Amino acid sequence: MSAQETADRDAASEPRADRPRVAIVTGGSRGIGRETVRRLAAGQFAVLIGYAGNCELAEAAVKDVTAGGGRAIAVQADVADEQQVSALFATADAEFGGVDVVVHSAGRALLAPIAELDLAELDALHRTNIRGTFIVAQQAARRIRSGGAVVTFSTSVVGLAFPGYGAYSASKGAVEALTLILARELRGRDITVNAVAPGPTATDLFLEGKDDQTIVRLAAQPPLERLGTPADIAEVIAFPASPAGHWVNGQAIRANGGII
Repeated sequence: MSAQETADRDAASEPRADRPRVAIVTGGSRGIGRETVRRLAAGQFAVLIGYAGNCELAEAAVKDVTAGGGRAIAVQADVADEQQVSALFATADAEFGGVDVVVHSAGRALLAPIAELDLAELDALHRTNIRGTFIVAQQAARRIRSGGAVVTFSTSVVGLAFPGYGAYSASKGAVEALTLILARELRGRDITVNAVAPGPTATDLFLEGKDDQTIVRLAAQPPLERLGTPADIAEVIAFPASPAGHWVNGQAIRANGGII
């Protein structure tokens, strides 16, 4: 970053009471990401919804926000492509005047025993989950305003170590490491960086390919005896994204109903 770019960033990061807060939510067209968009919009954020490919879902998410009087736009971007992610942030700057919060919920899930996993699928998984998280975090570190927050997505399976989740859990372990280091690298910027690690949550991505018996078994694991919902996780995300949660920093927050 040039000296001029640094000066411009620092000037733009000065807090102003009259300026609306702005959030980027990657993977914001469905599941937990979409519920997070709704929750942040209800908290008076203007929201840029990043999506990978389904324009109809993204535009429906925009309409949900604008129907309630909020501000939202949708921008297509491959999170593992640095040029597209840079353009995503540039659009937030142009449309809303900057970025205060980045919620990186875009990701891929792949379940298979380690001995059987196709390495091409491993590479695709890690391209999105590791490289994609790194690129989004890199742009957030360069552009986010003072007083802001970055929230990445891990998984409670990093600690639970379920069989079949080796590749996915490994990618999310990398996300946790990156998240905690970025929190320390942003010392002096008044920006928090945390990971939220959901447990079993009733999203299309989670439910796909699972039979009823498997779903019932997973729902019985937490002491609360149910699956999480996207709204449960969105509420957790909203706290470190808000001024009220600004003292939470450099943490991996397990949101799983108490599974041990």
